[in-house]
Amino acid sequence: MKHRDRVQLALNHEIPDRCPLQVSFTPEFAARLRAEMKLAGDKLHNPHGGGNTYELERALGEDLLLTSVGWANSYYQDAWEYTDEWGIGWKSAEYETRFGKGRYTEMSRFPLAADDAIDHYVAPDPTRPELYEDAARVLKTFQEEYWIVGVTVTTIFETAWALRGYEQMLADFLLDPELAERLLDIPYHYHLTAAKQLTQMGVDMIWIGDDVGAQRSMLISPTTWRKFFKPRVATFIAELKAINPQVKVAYHSDGVIDPIIPDLIEIGLDVLNPIQPACMDLAQLKQKYGRNLCFWGSMDVQHTLPFGSPADVRAEVLSRLETLGKGGGLILGPTHHVQLDTPLENFWAMIDTITQTPYPQG
Repeated sequence: MKHRDRVQLALNHEIPDRCPLQVSFTPEFAARLRAEMKLAGDKLHNPHGGGNTYELERALGEDLLLTSVGWANSYYQDAWEYTDEWGIGWKSAEYETRFGKGRYTEMSRFPLAADDAIDHYVAPDPTRPELYEDAARVLKTFQEEYWIVGVTVTTIFETAWALRGYEQMLADFLLDPELAERLLDIPYHYHLTAAKQLTQMGVDMIWIGDDVGAQRSMLISPTTWRKFFKPRVATFIAELKAINPQVKVAYHSDGVIDPIIPDLIEIGLDVLNPIQPACMDLAQLKQKYGRNLCFWGSMDVQHTLPFGSPADVRAEVLSRLETLGKGGGLILGPTHHVQLDTPLENFWAMIDTITQTPYPQG
């Protein structure tokens, strides 16, 4: 079965030969995996799919390939300190695992921290042809075989607070909602323009979203989300489906977002990602929303992958197939980029169990 046909069946709530698979990895884990697999590429791996060779993804038997346009591509750049094209400053934070040292990139300067800075701010131009060269290459080279996902994550909230500063952005919702609306419109219009262009080019799915959930509750109240974000996300989805009614839309948020899932269904969402198992009751999620939504992710990167055994990983894959995957509607993969702390034997237990297990019938 072609990779793209496998995904299409799953998203139609039908039964493919096996569960579709999508995995991304931090640059350090990608390098370790490349060495393990004796693959030649040495280009810095972008986990969001911007500019990748897809050598790793194809060698692993993944079914979806990502191509990214937008602010999320500012993560994981080579320099230890840099300023991206949005004017946001970044610095590297090193961490150590039993498998070596890695680094994250964290925001360090917020160009719209001052209240009046927005009056003079000029956002990057999302219509530049060079932004879409990678997507054109991916579609031309791989779409006959793979399901192609146009990535415009960090769509509204995360880019806005990276411009403004997290605490100040939260305060703006209450103290200066007019300014908050202006701030949110900057990334919203940018990423909508990019997503529409990717849809017109022919990608199979657009992946949007922002982290609005934490481990035990939402980061902002459902009321705040409905006021500031729901209308924008609704328009975003509607404009993409007006271009191509068949395009699927996936929404990403880590953490607890149960209160807004009915809202997302109401405004036309197709796929929910990443389904963080430490924060959600997966069986209940499937029971309540499985007729209306497909699910993407669900493999635990907080506990099972880094700290479990291969047997634990295999058991988790099989559990996901029997719960979230019942009757179709599931794309399996980790709930975040695979981290450097993950043992390779656990990683291979996940890959092998997904690719070698026939999809449960009924």
